[in-house]
Amino acid sequence: MNNSFSVCDEEIYNNLYKTHAESLRNHLYFKFGNLKQAEDVVQDAFIKLWTKCANVIYEKAAGFLYTIAKNLFIDNIRSKKVALKFEKNVMQVQDNQDPYFHLRTKEFKDQIEAVISALPEKQREAFLLNRIEKLTYKEIALKLEISQTAVEKRIAKALIKLKEITELQKRAI
Repeated sequence: MNNSFSVCDEEIYNNLYKTHAESLRNHLYFKFGNLKQAEDVVQDAFIKLWTKCANVIYEKAAGFLYTIAKNLFIDNIRSKKVALKFEKNVMQVQDNQDPYFHLRTKEFKDQIEAVISALPEKQREAFLLNRIEKLTYKEIALKLEISQTAVEKRIAKALIKLKEITELQKRAI
């Protein structure tokens, strides 16, 4: 073909559509197995061709369309996977969370917060840095400017205190 053809020329663009739309749709139909979806991707591919017409060489327009269609197809599959994964997670969460379960979870969270807040400040700080911030004893020692042995003792005392408090709460119930 001649290099003087411009994809931005409406007549040339329409000719490309008439020449390639049906074969591109059929190609995508075999990939998707869904005619409506294939038609949508063909339309999107031609829209992209029009928006980038100044950058596309006429001789490479068909290749551009197939590449764009393939990428749109892959994007479509990825978004469906994400949507299905999200739906699956939502369904599982909804199935497991009856009102009683939700109430017990909230009560348990409140109890944990109360128990941790009942710890002495130095023990609570070392405990939370280790369990929540995931810092090692050495990192905590550097951050608090104390020895690693002091950190170990604080966390050990915090664990003993937490165990005592939870046992007292269990007896109260």
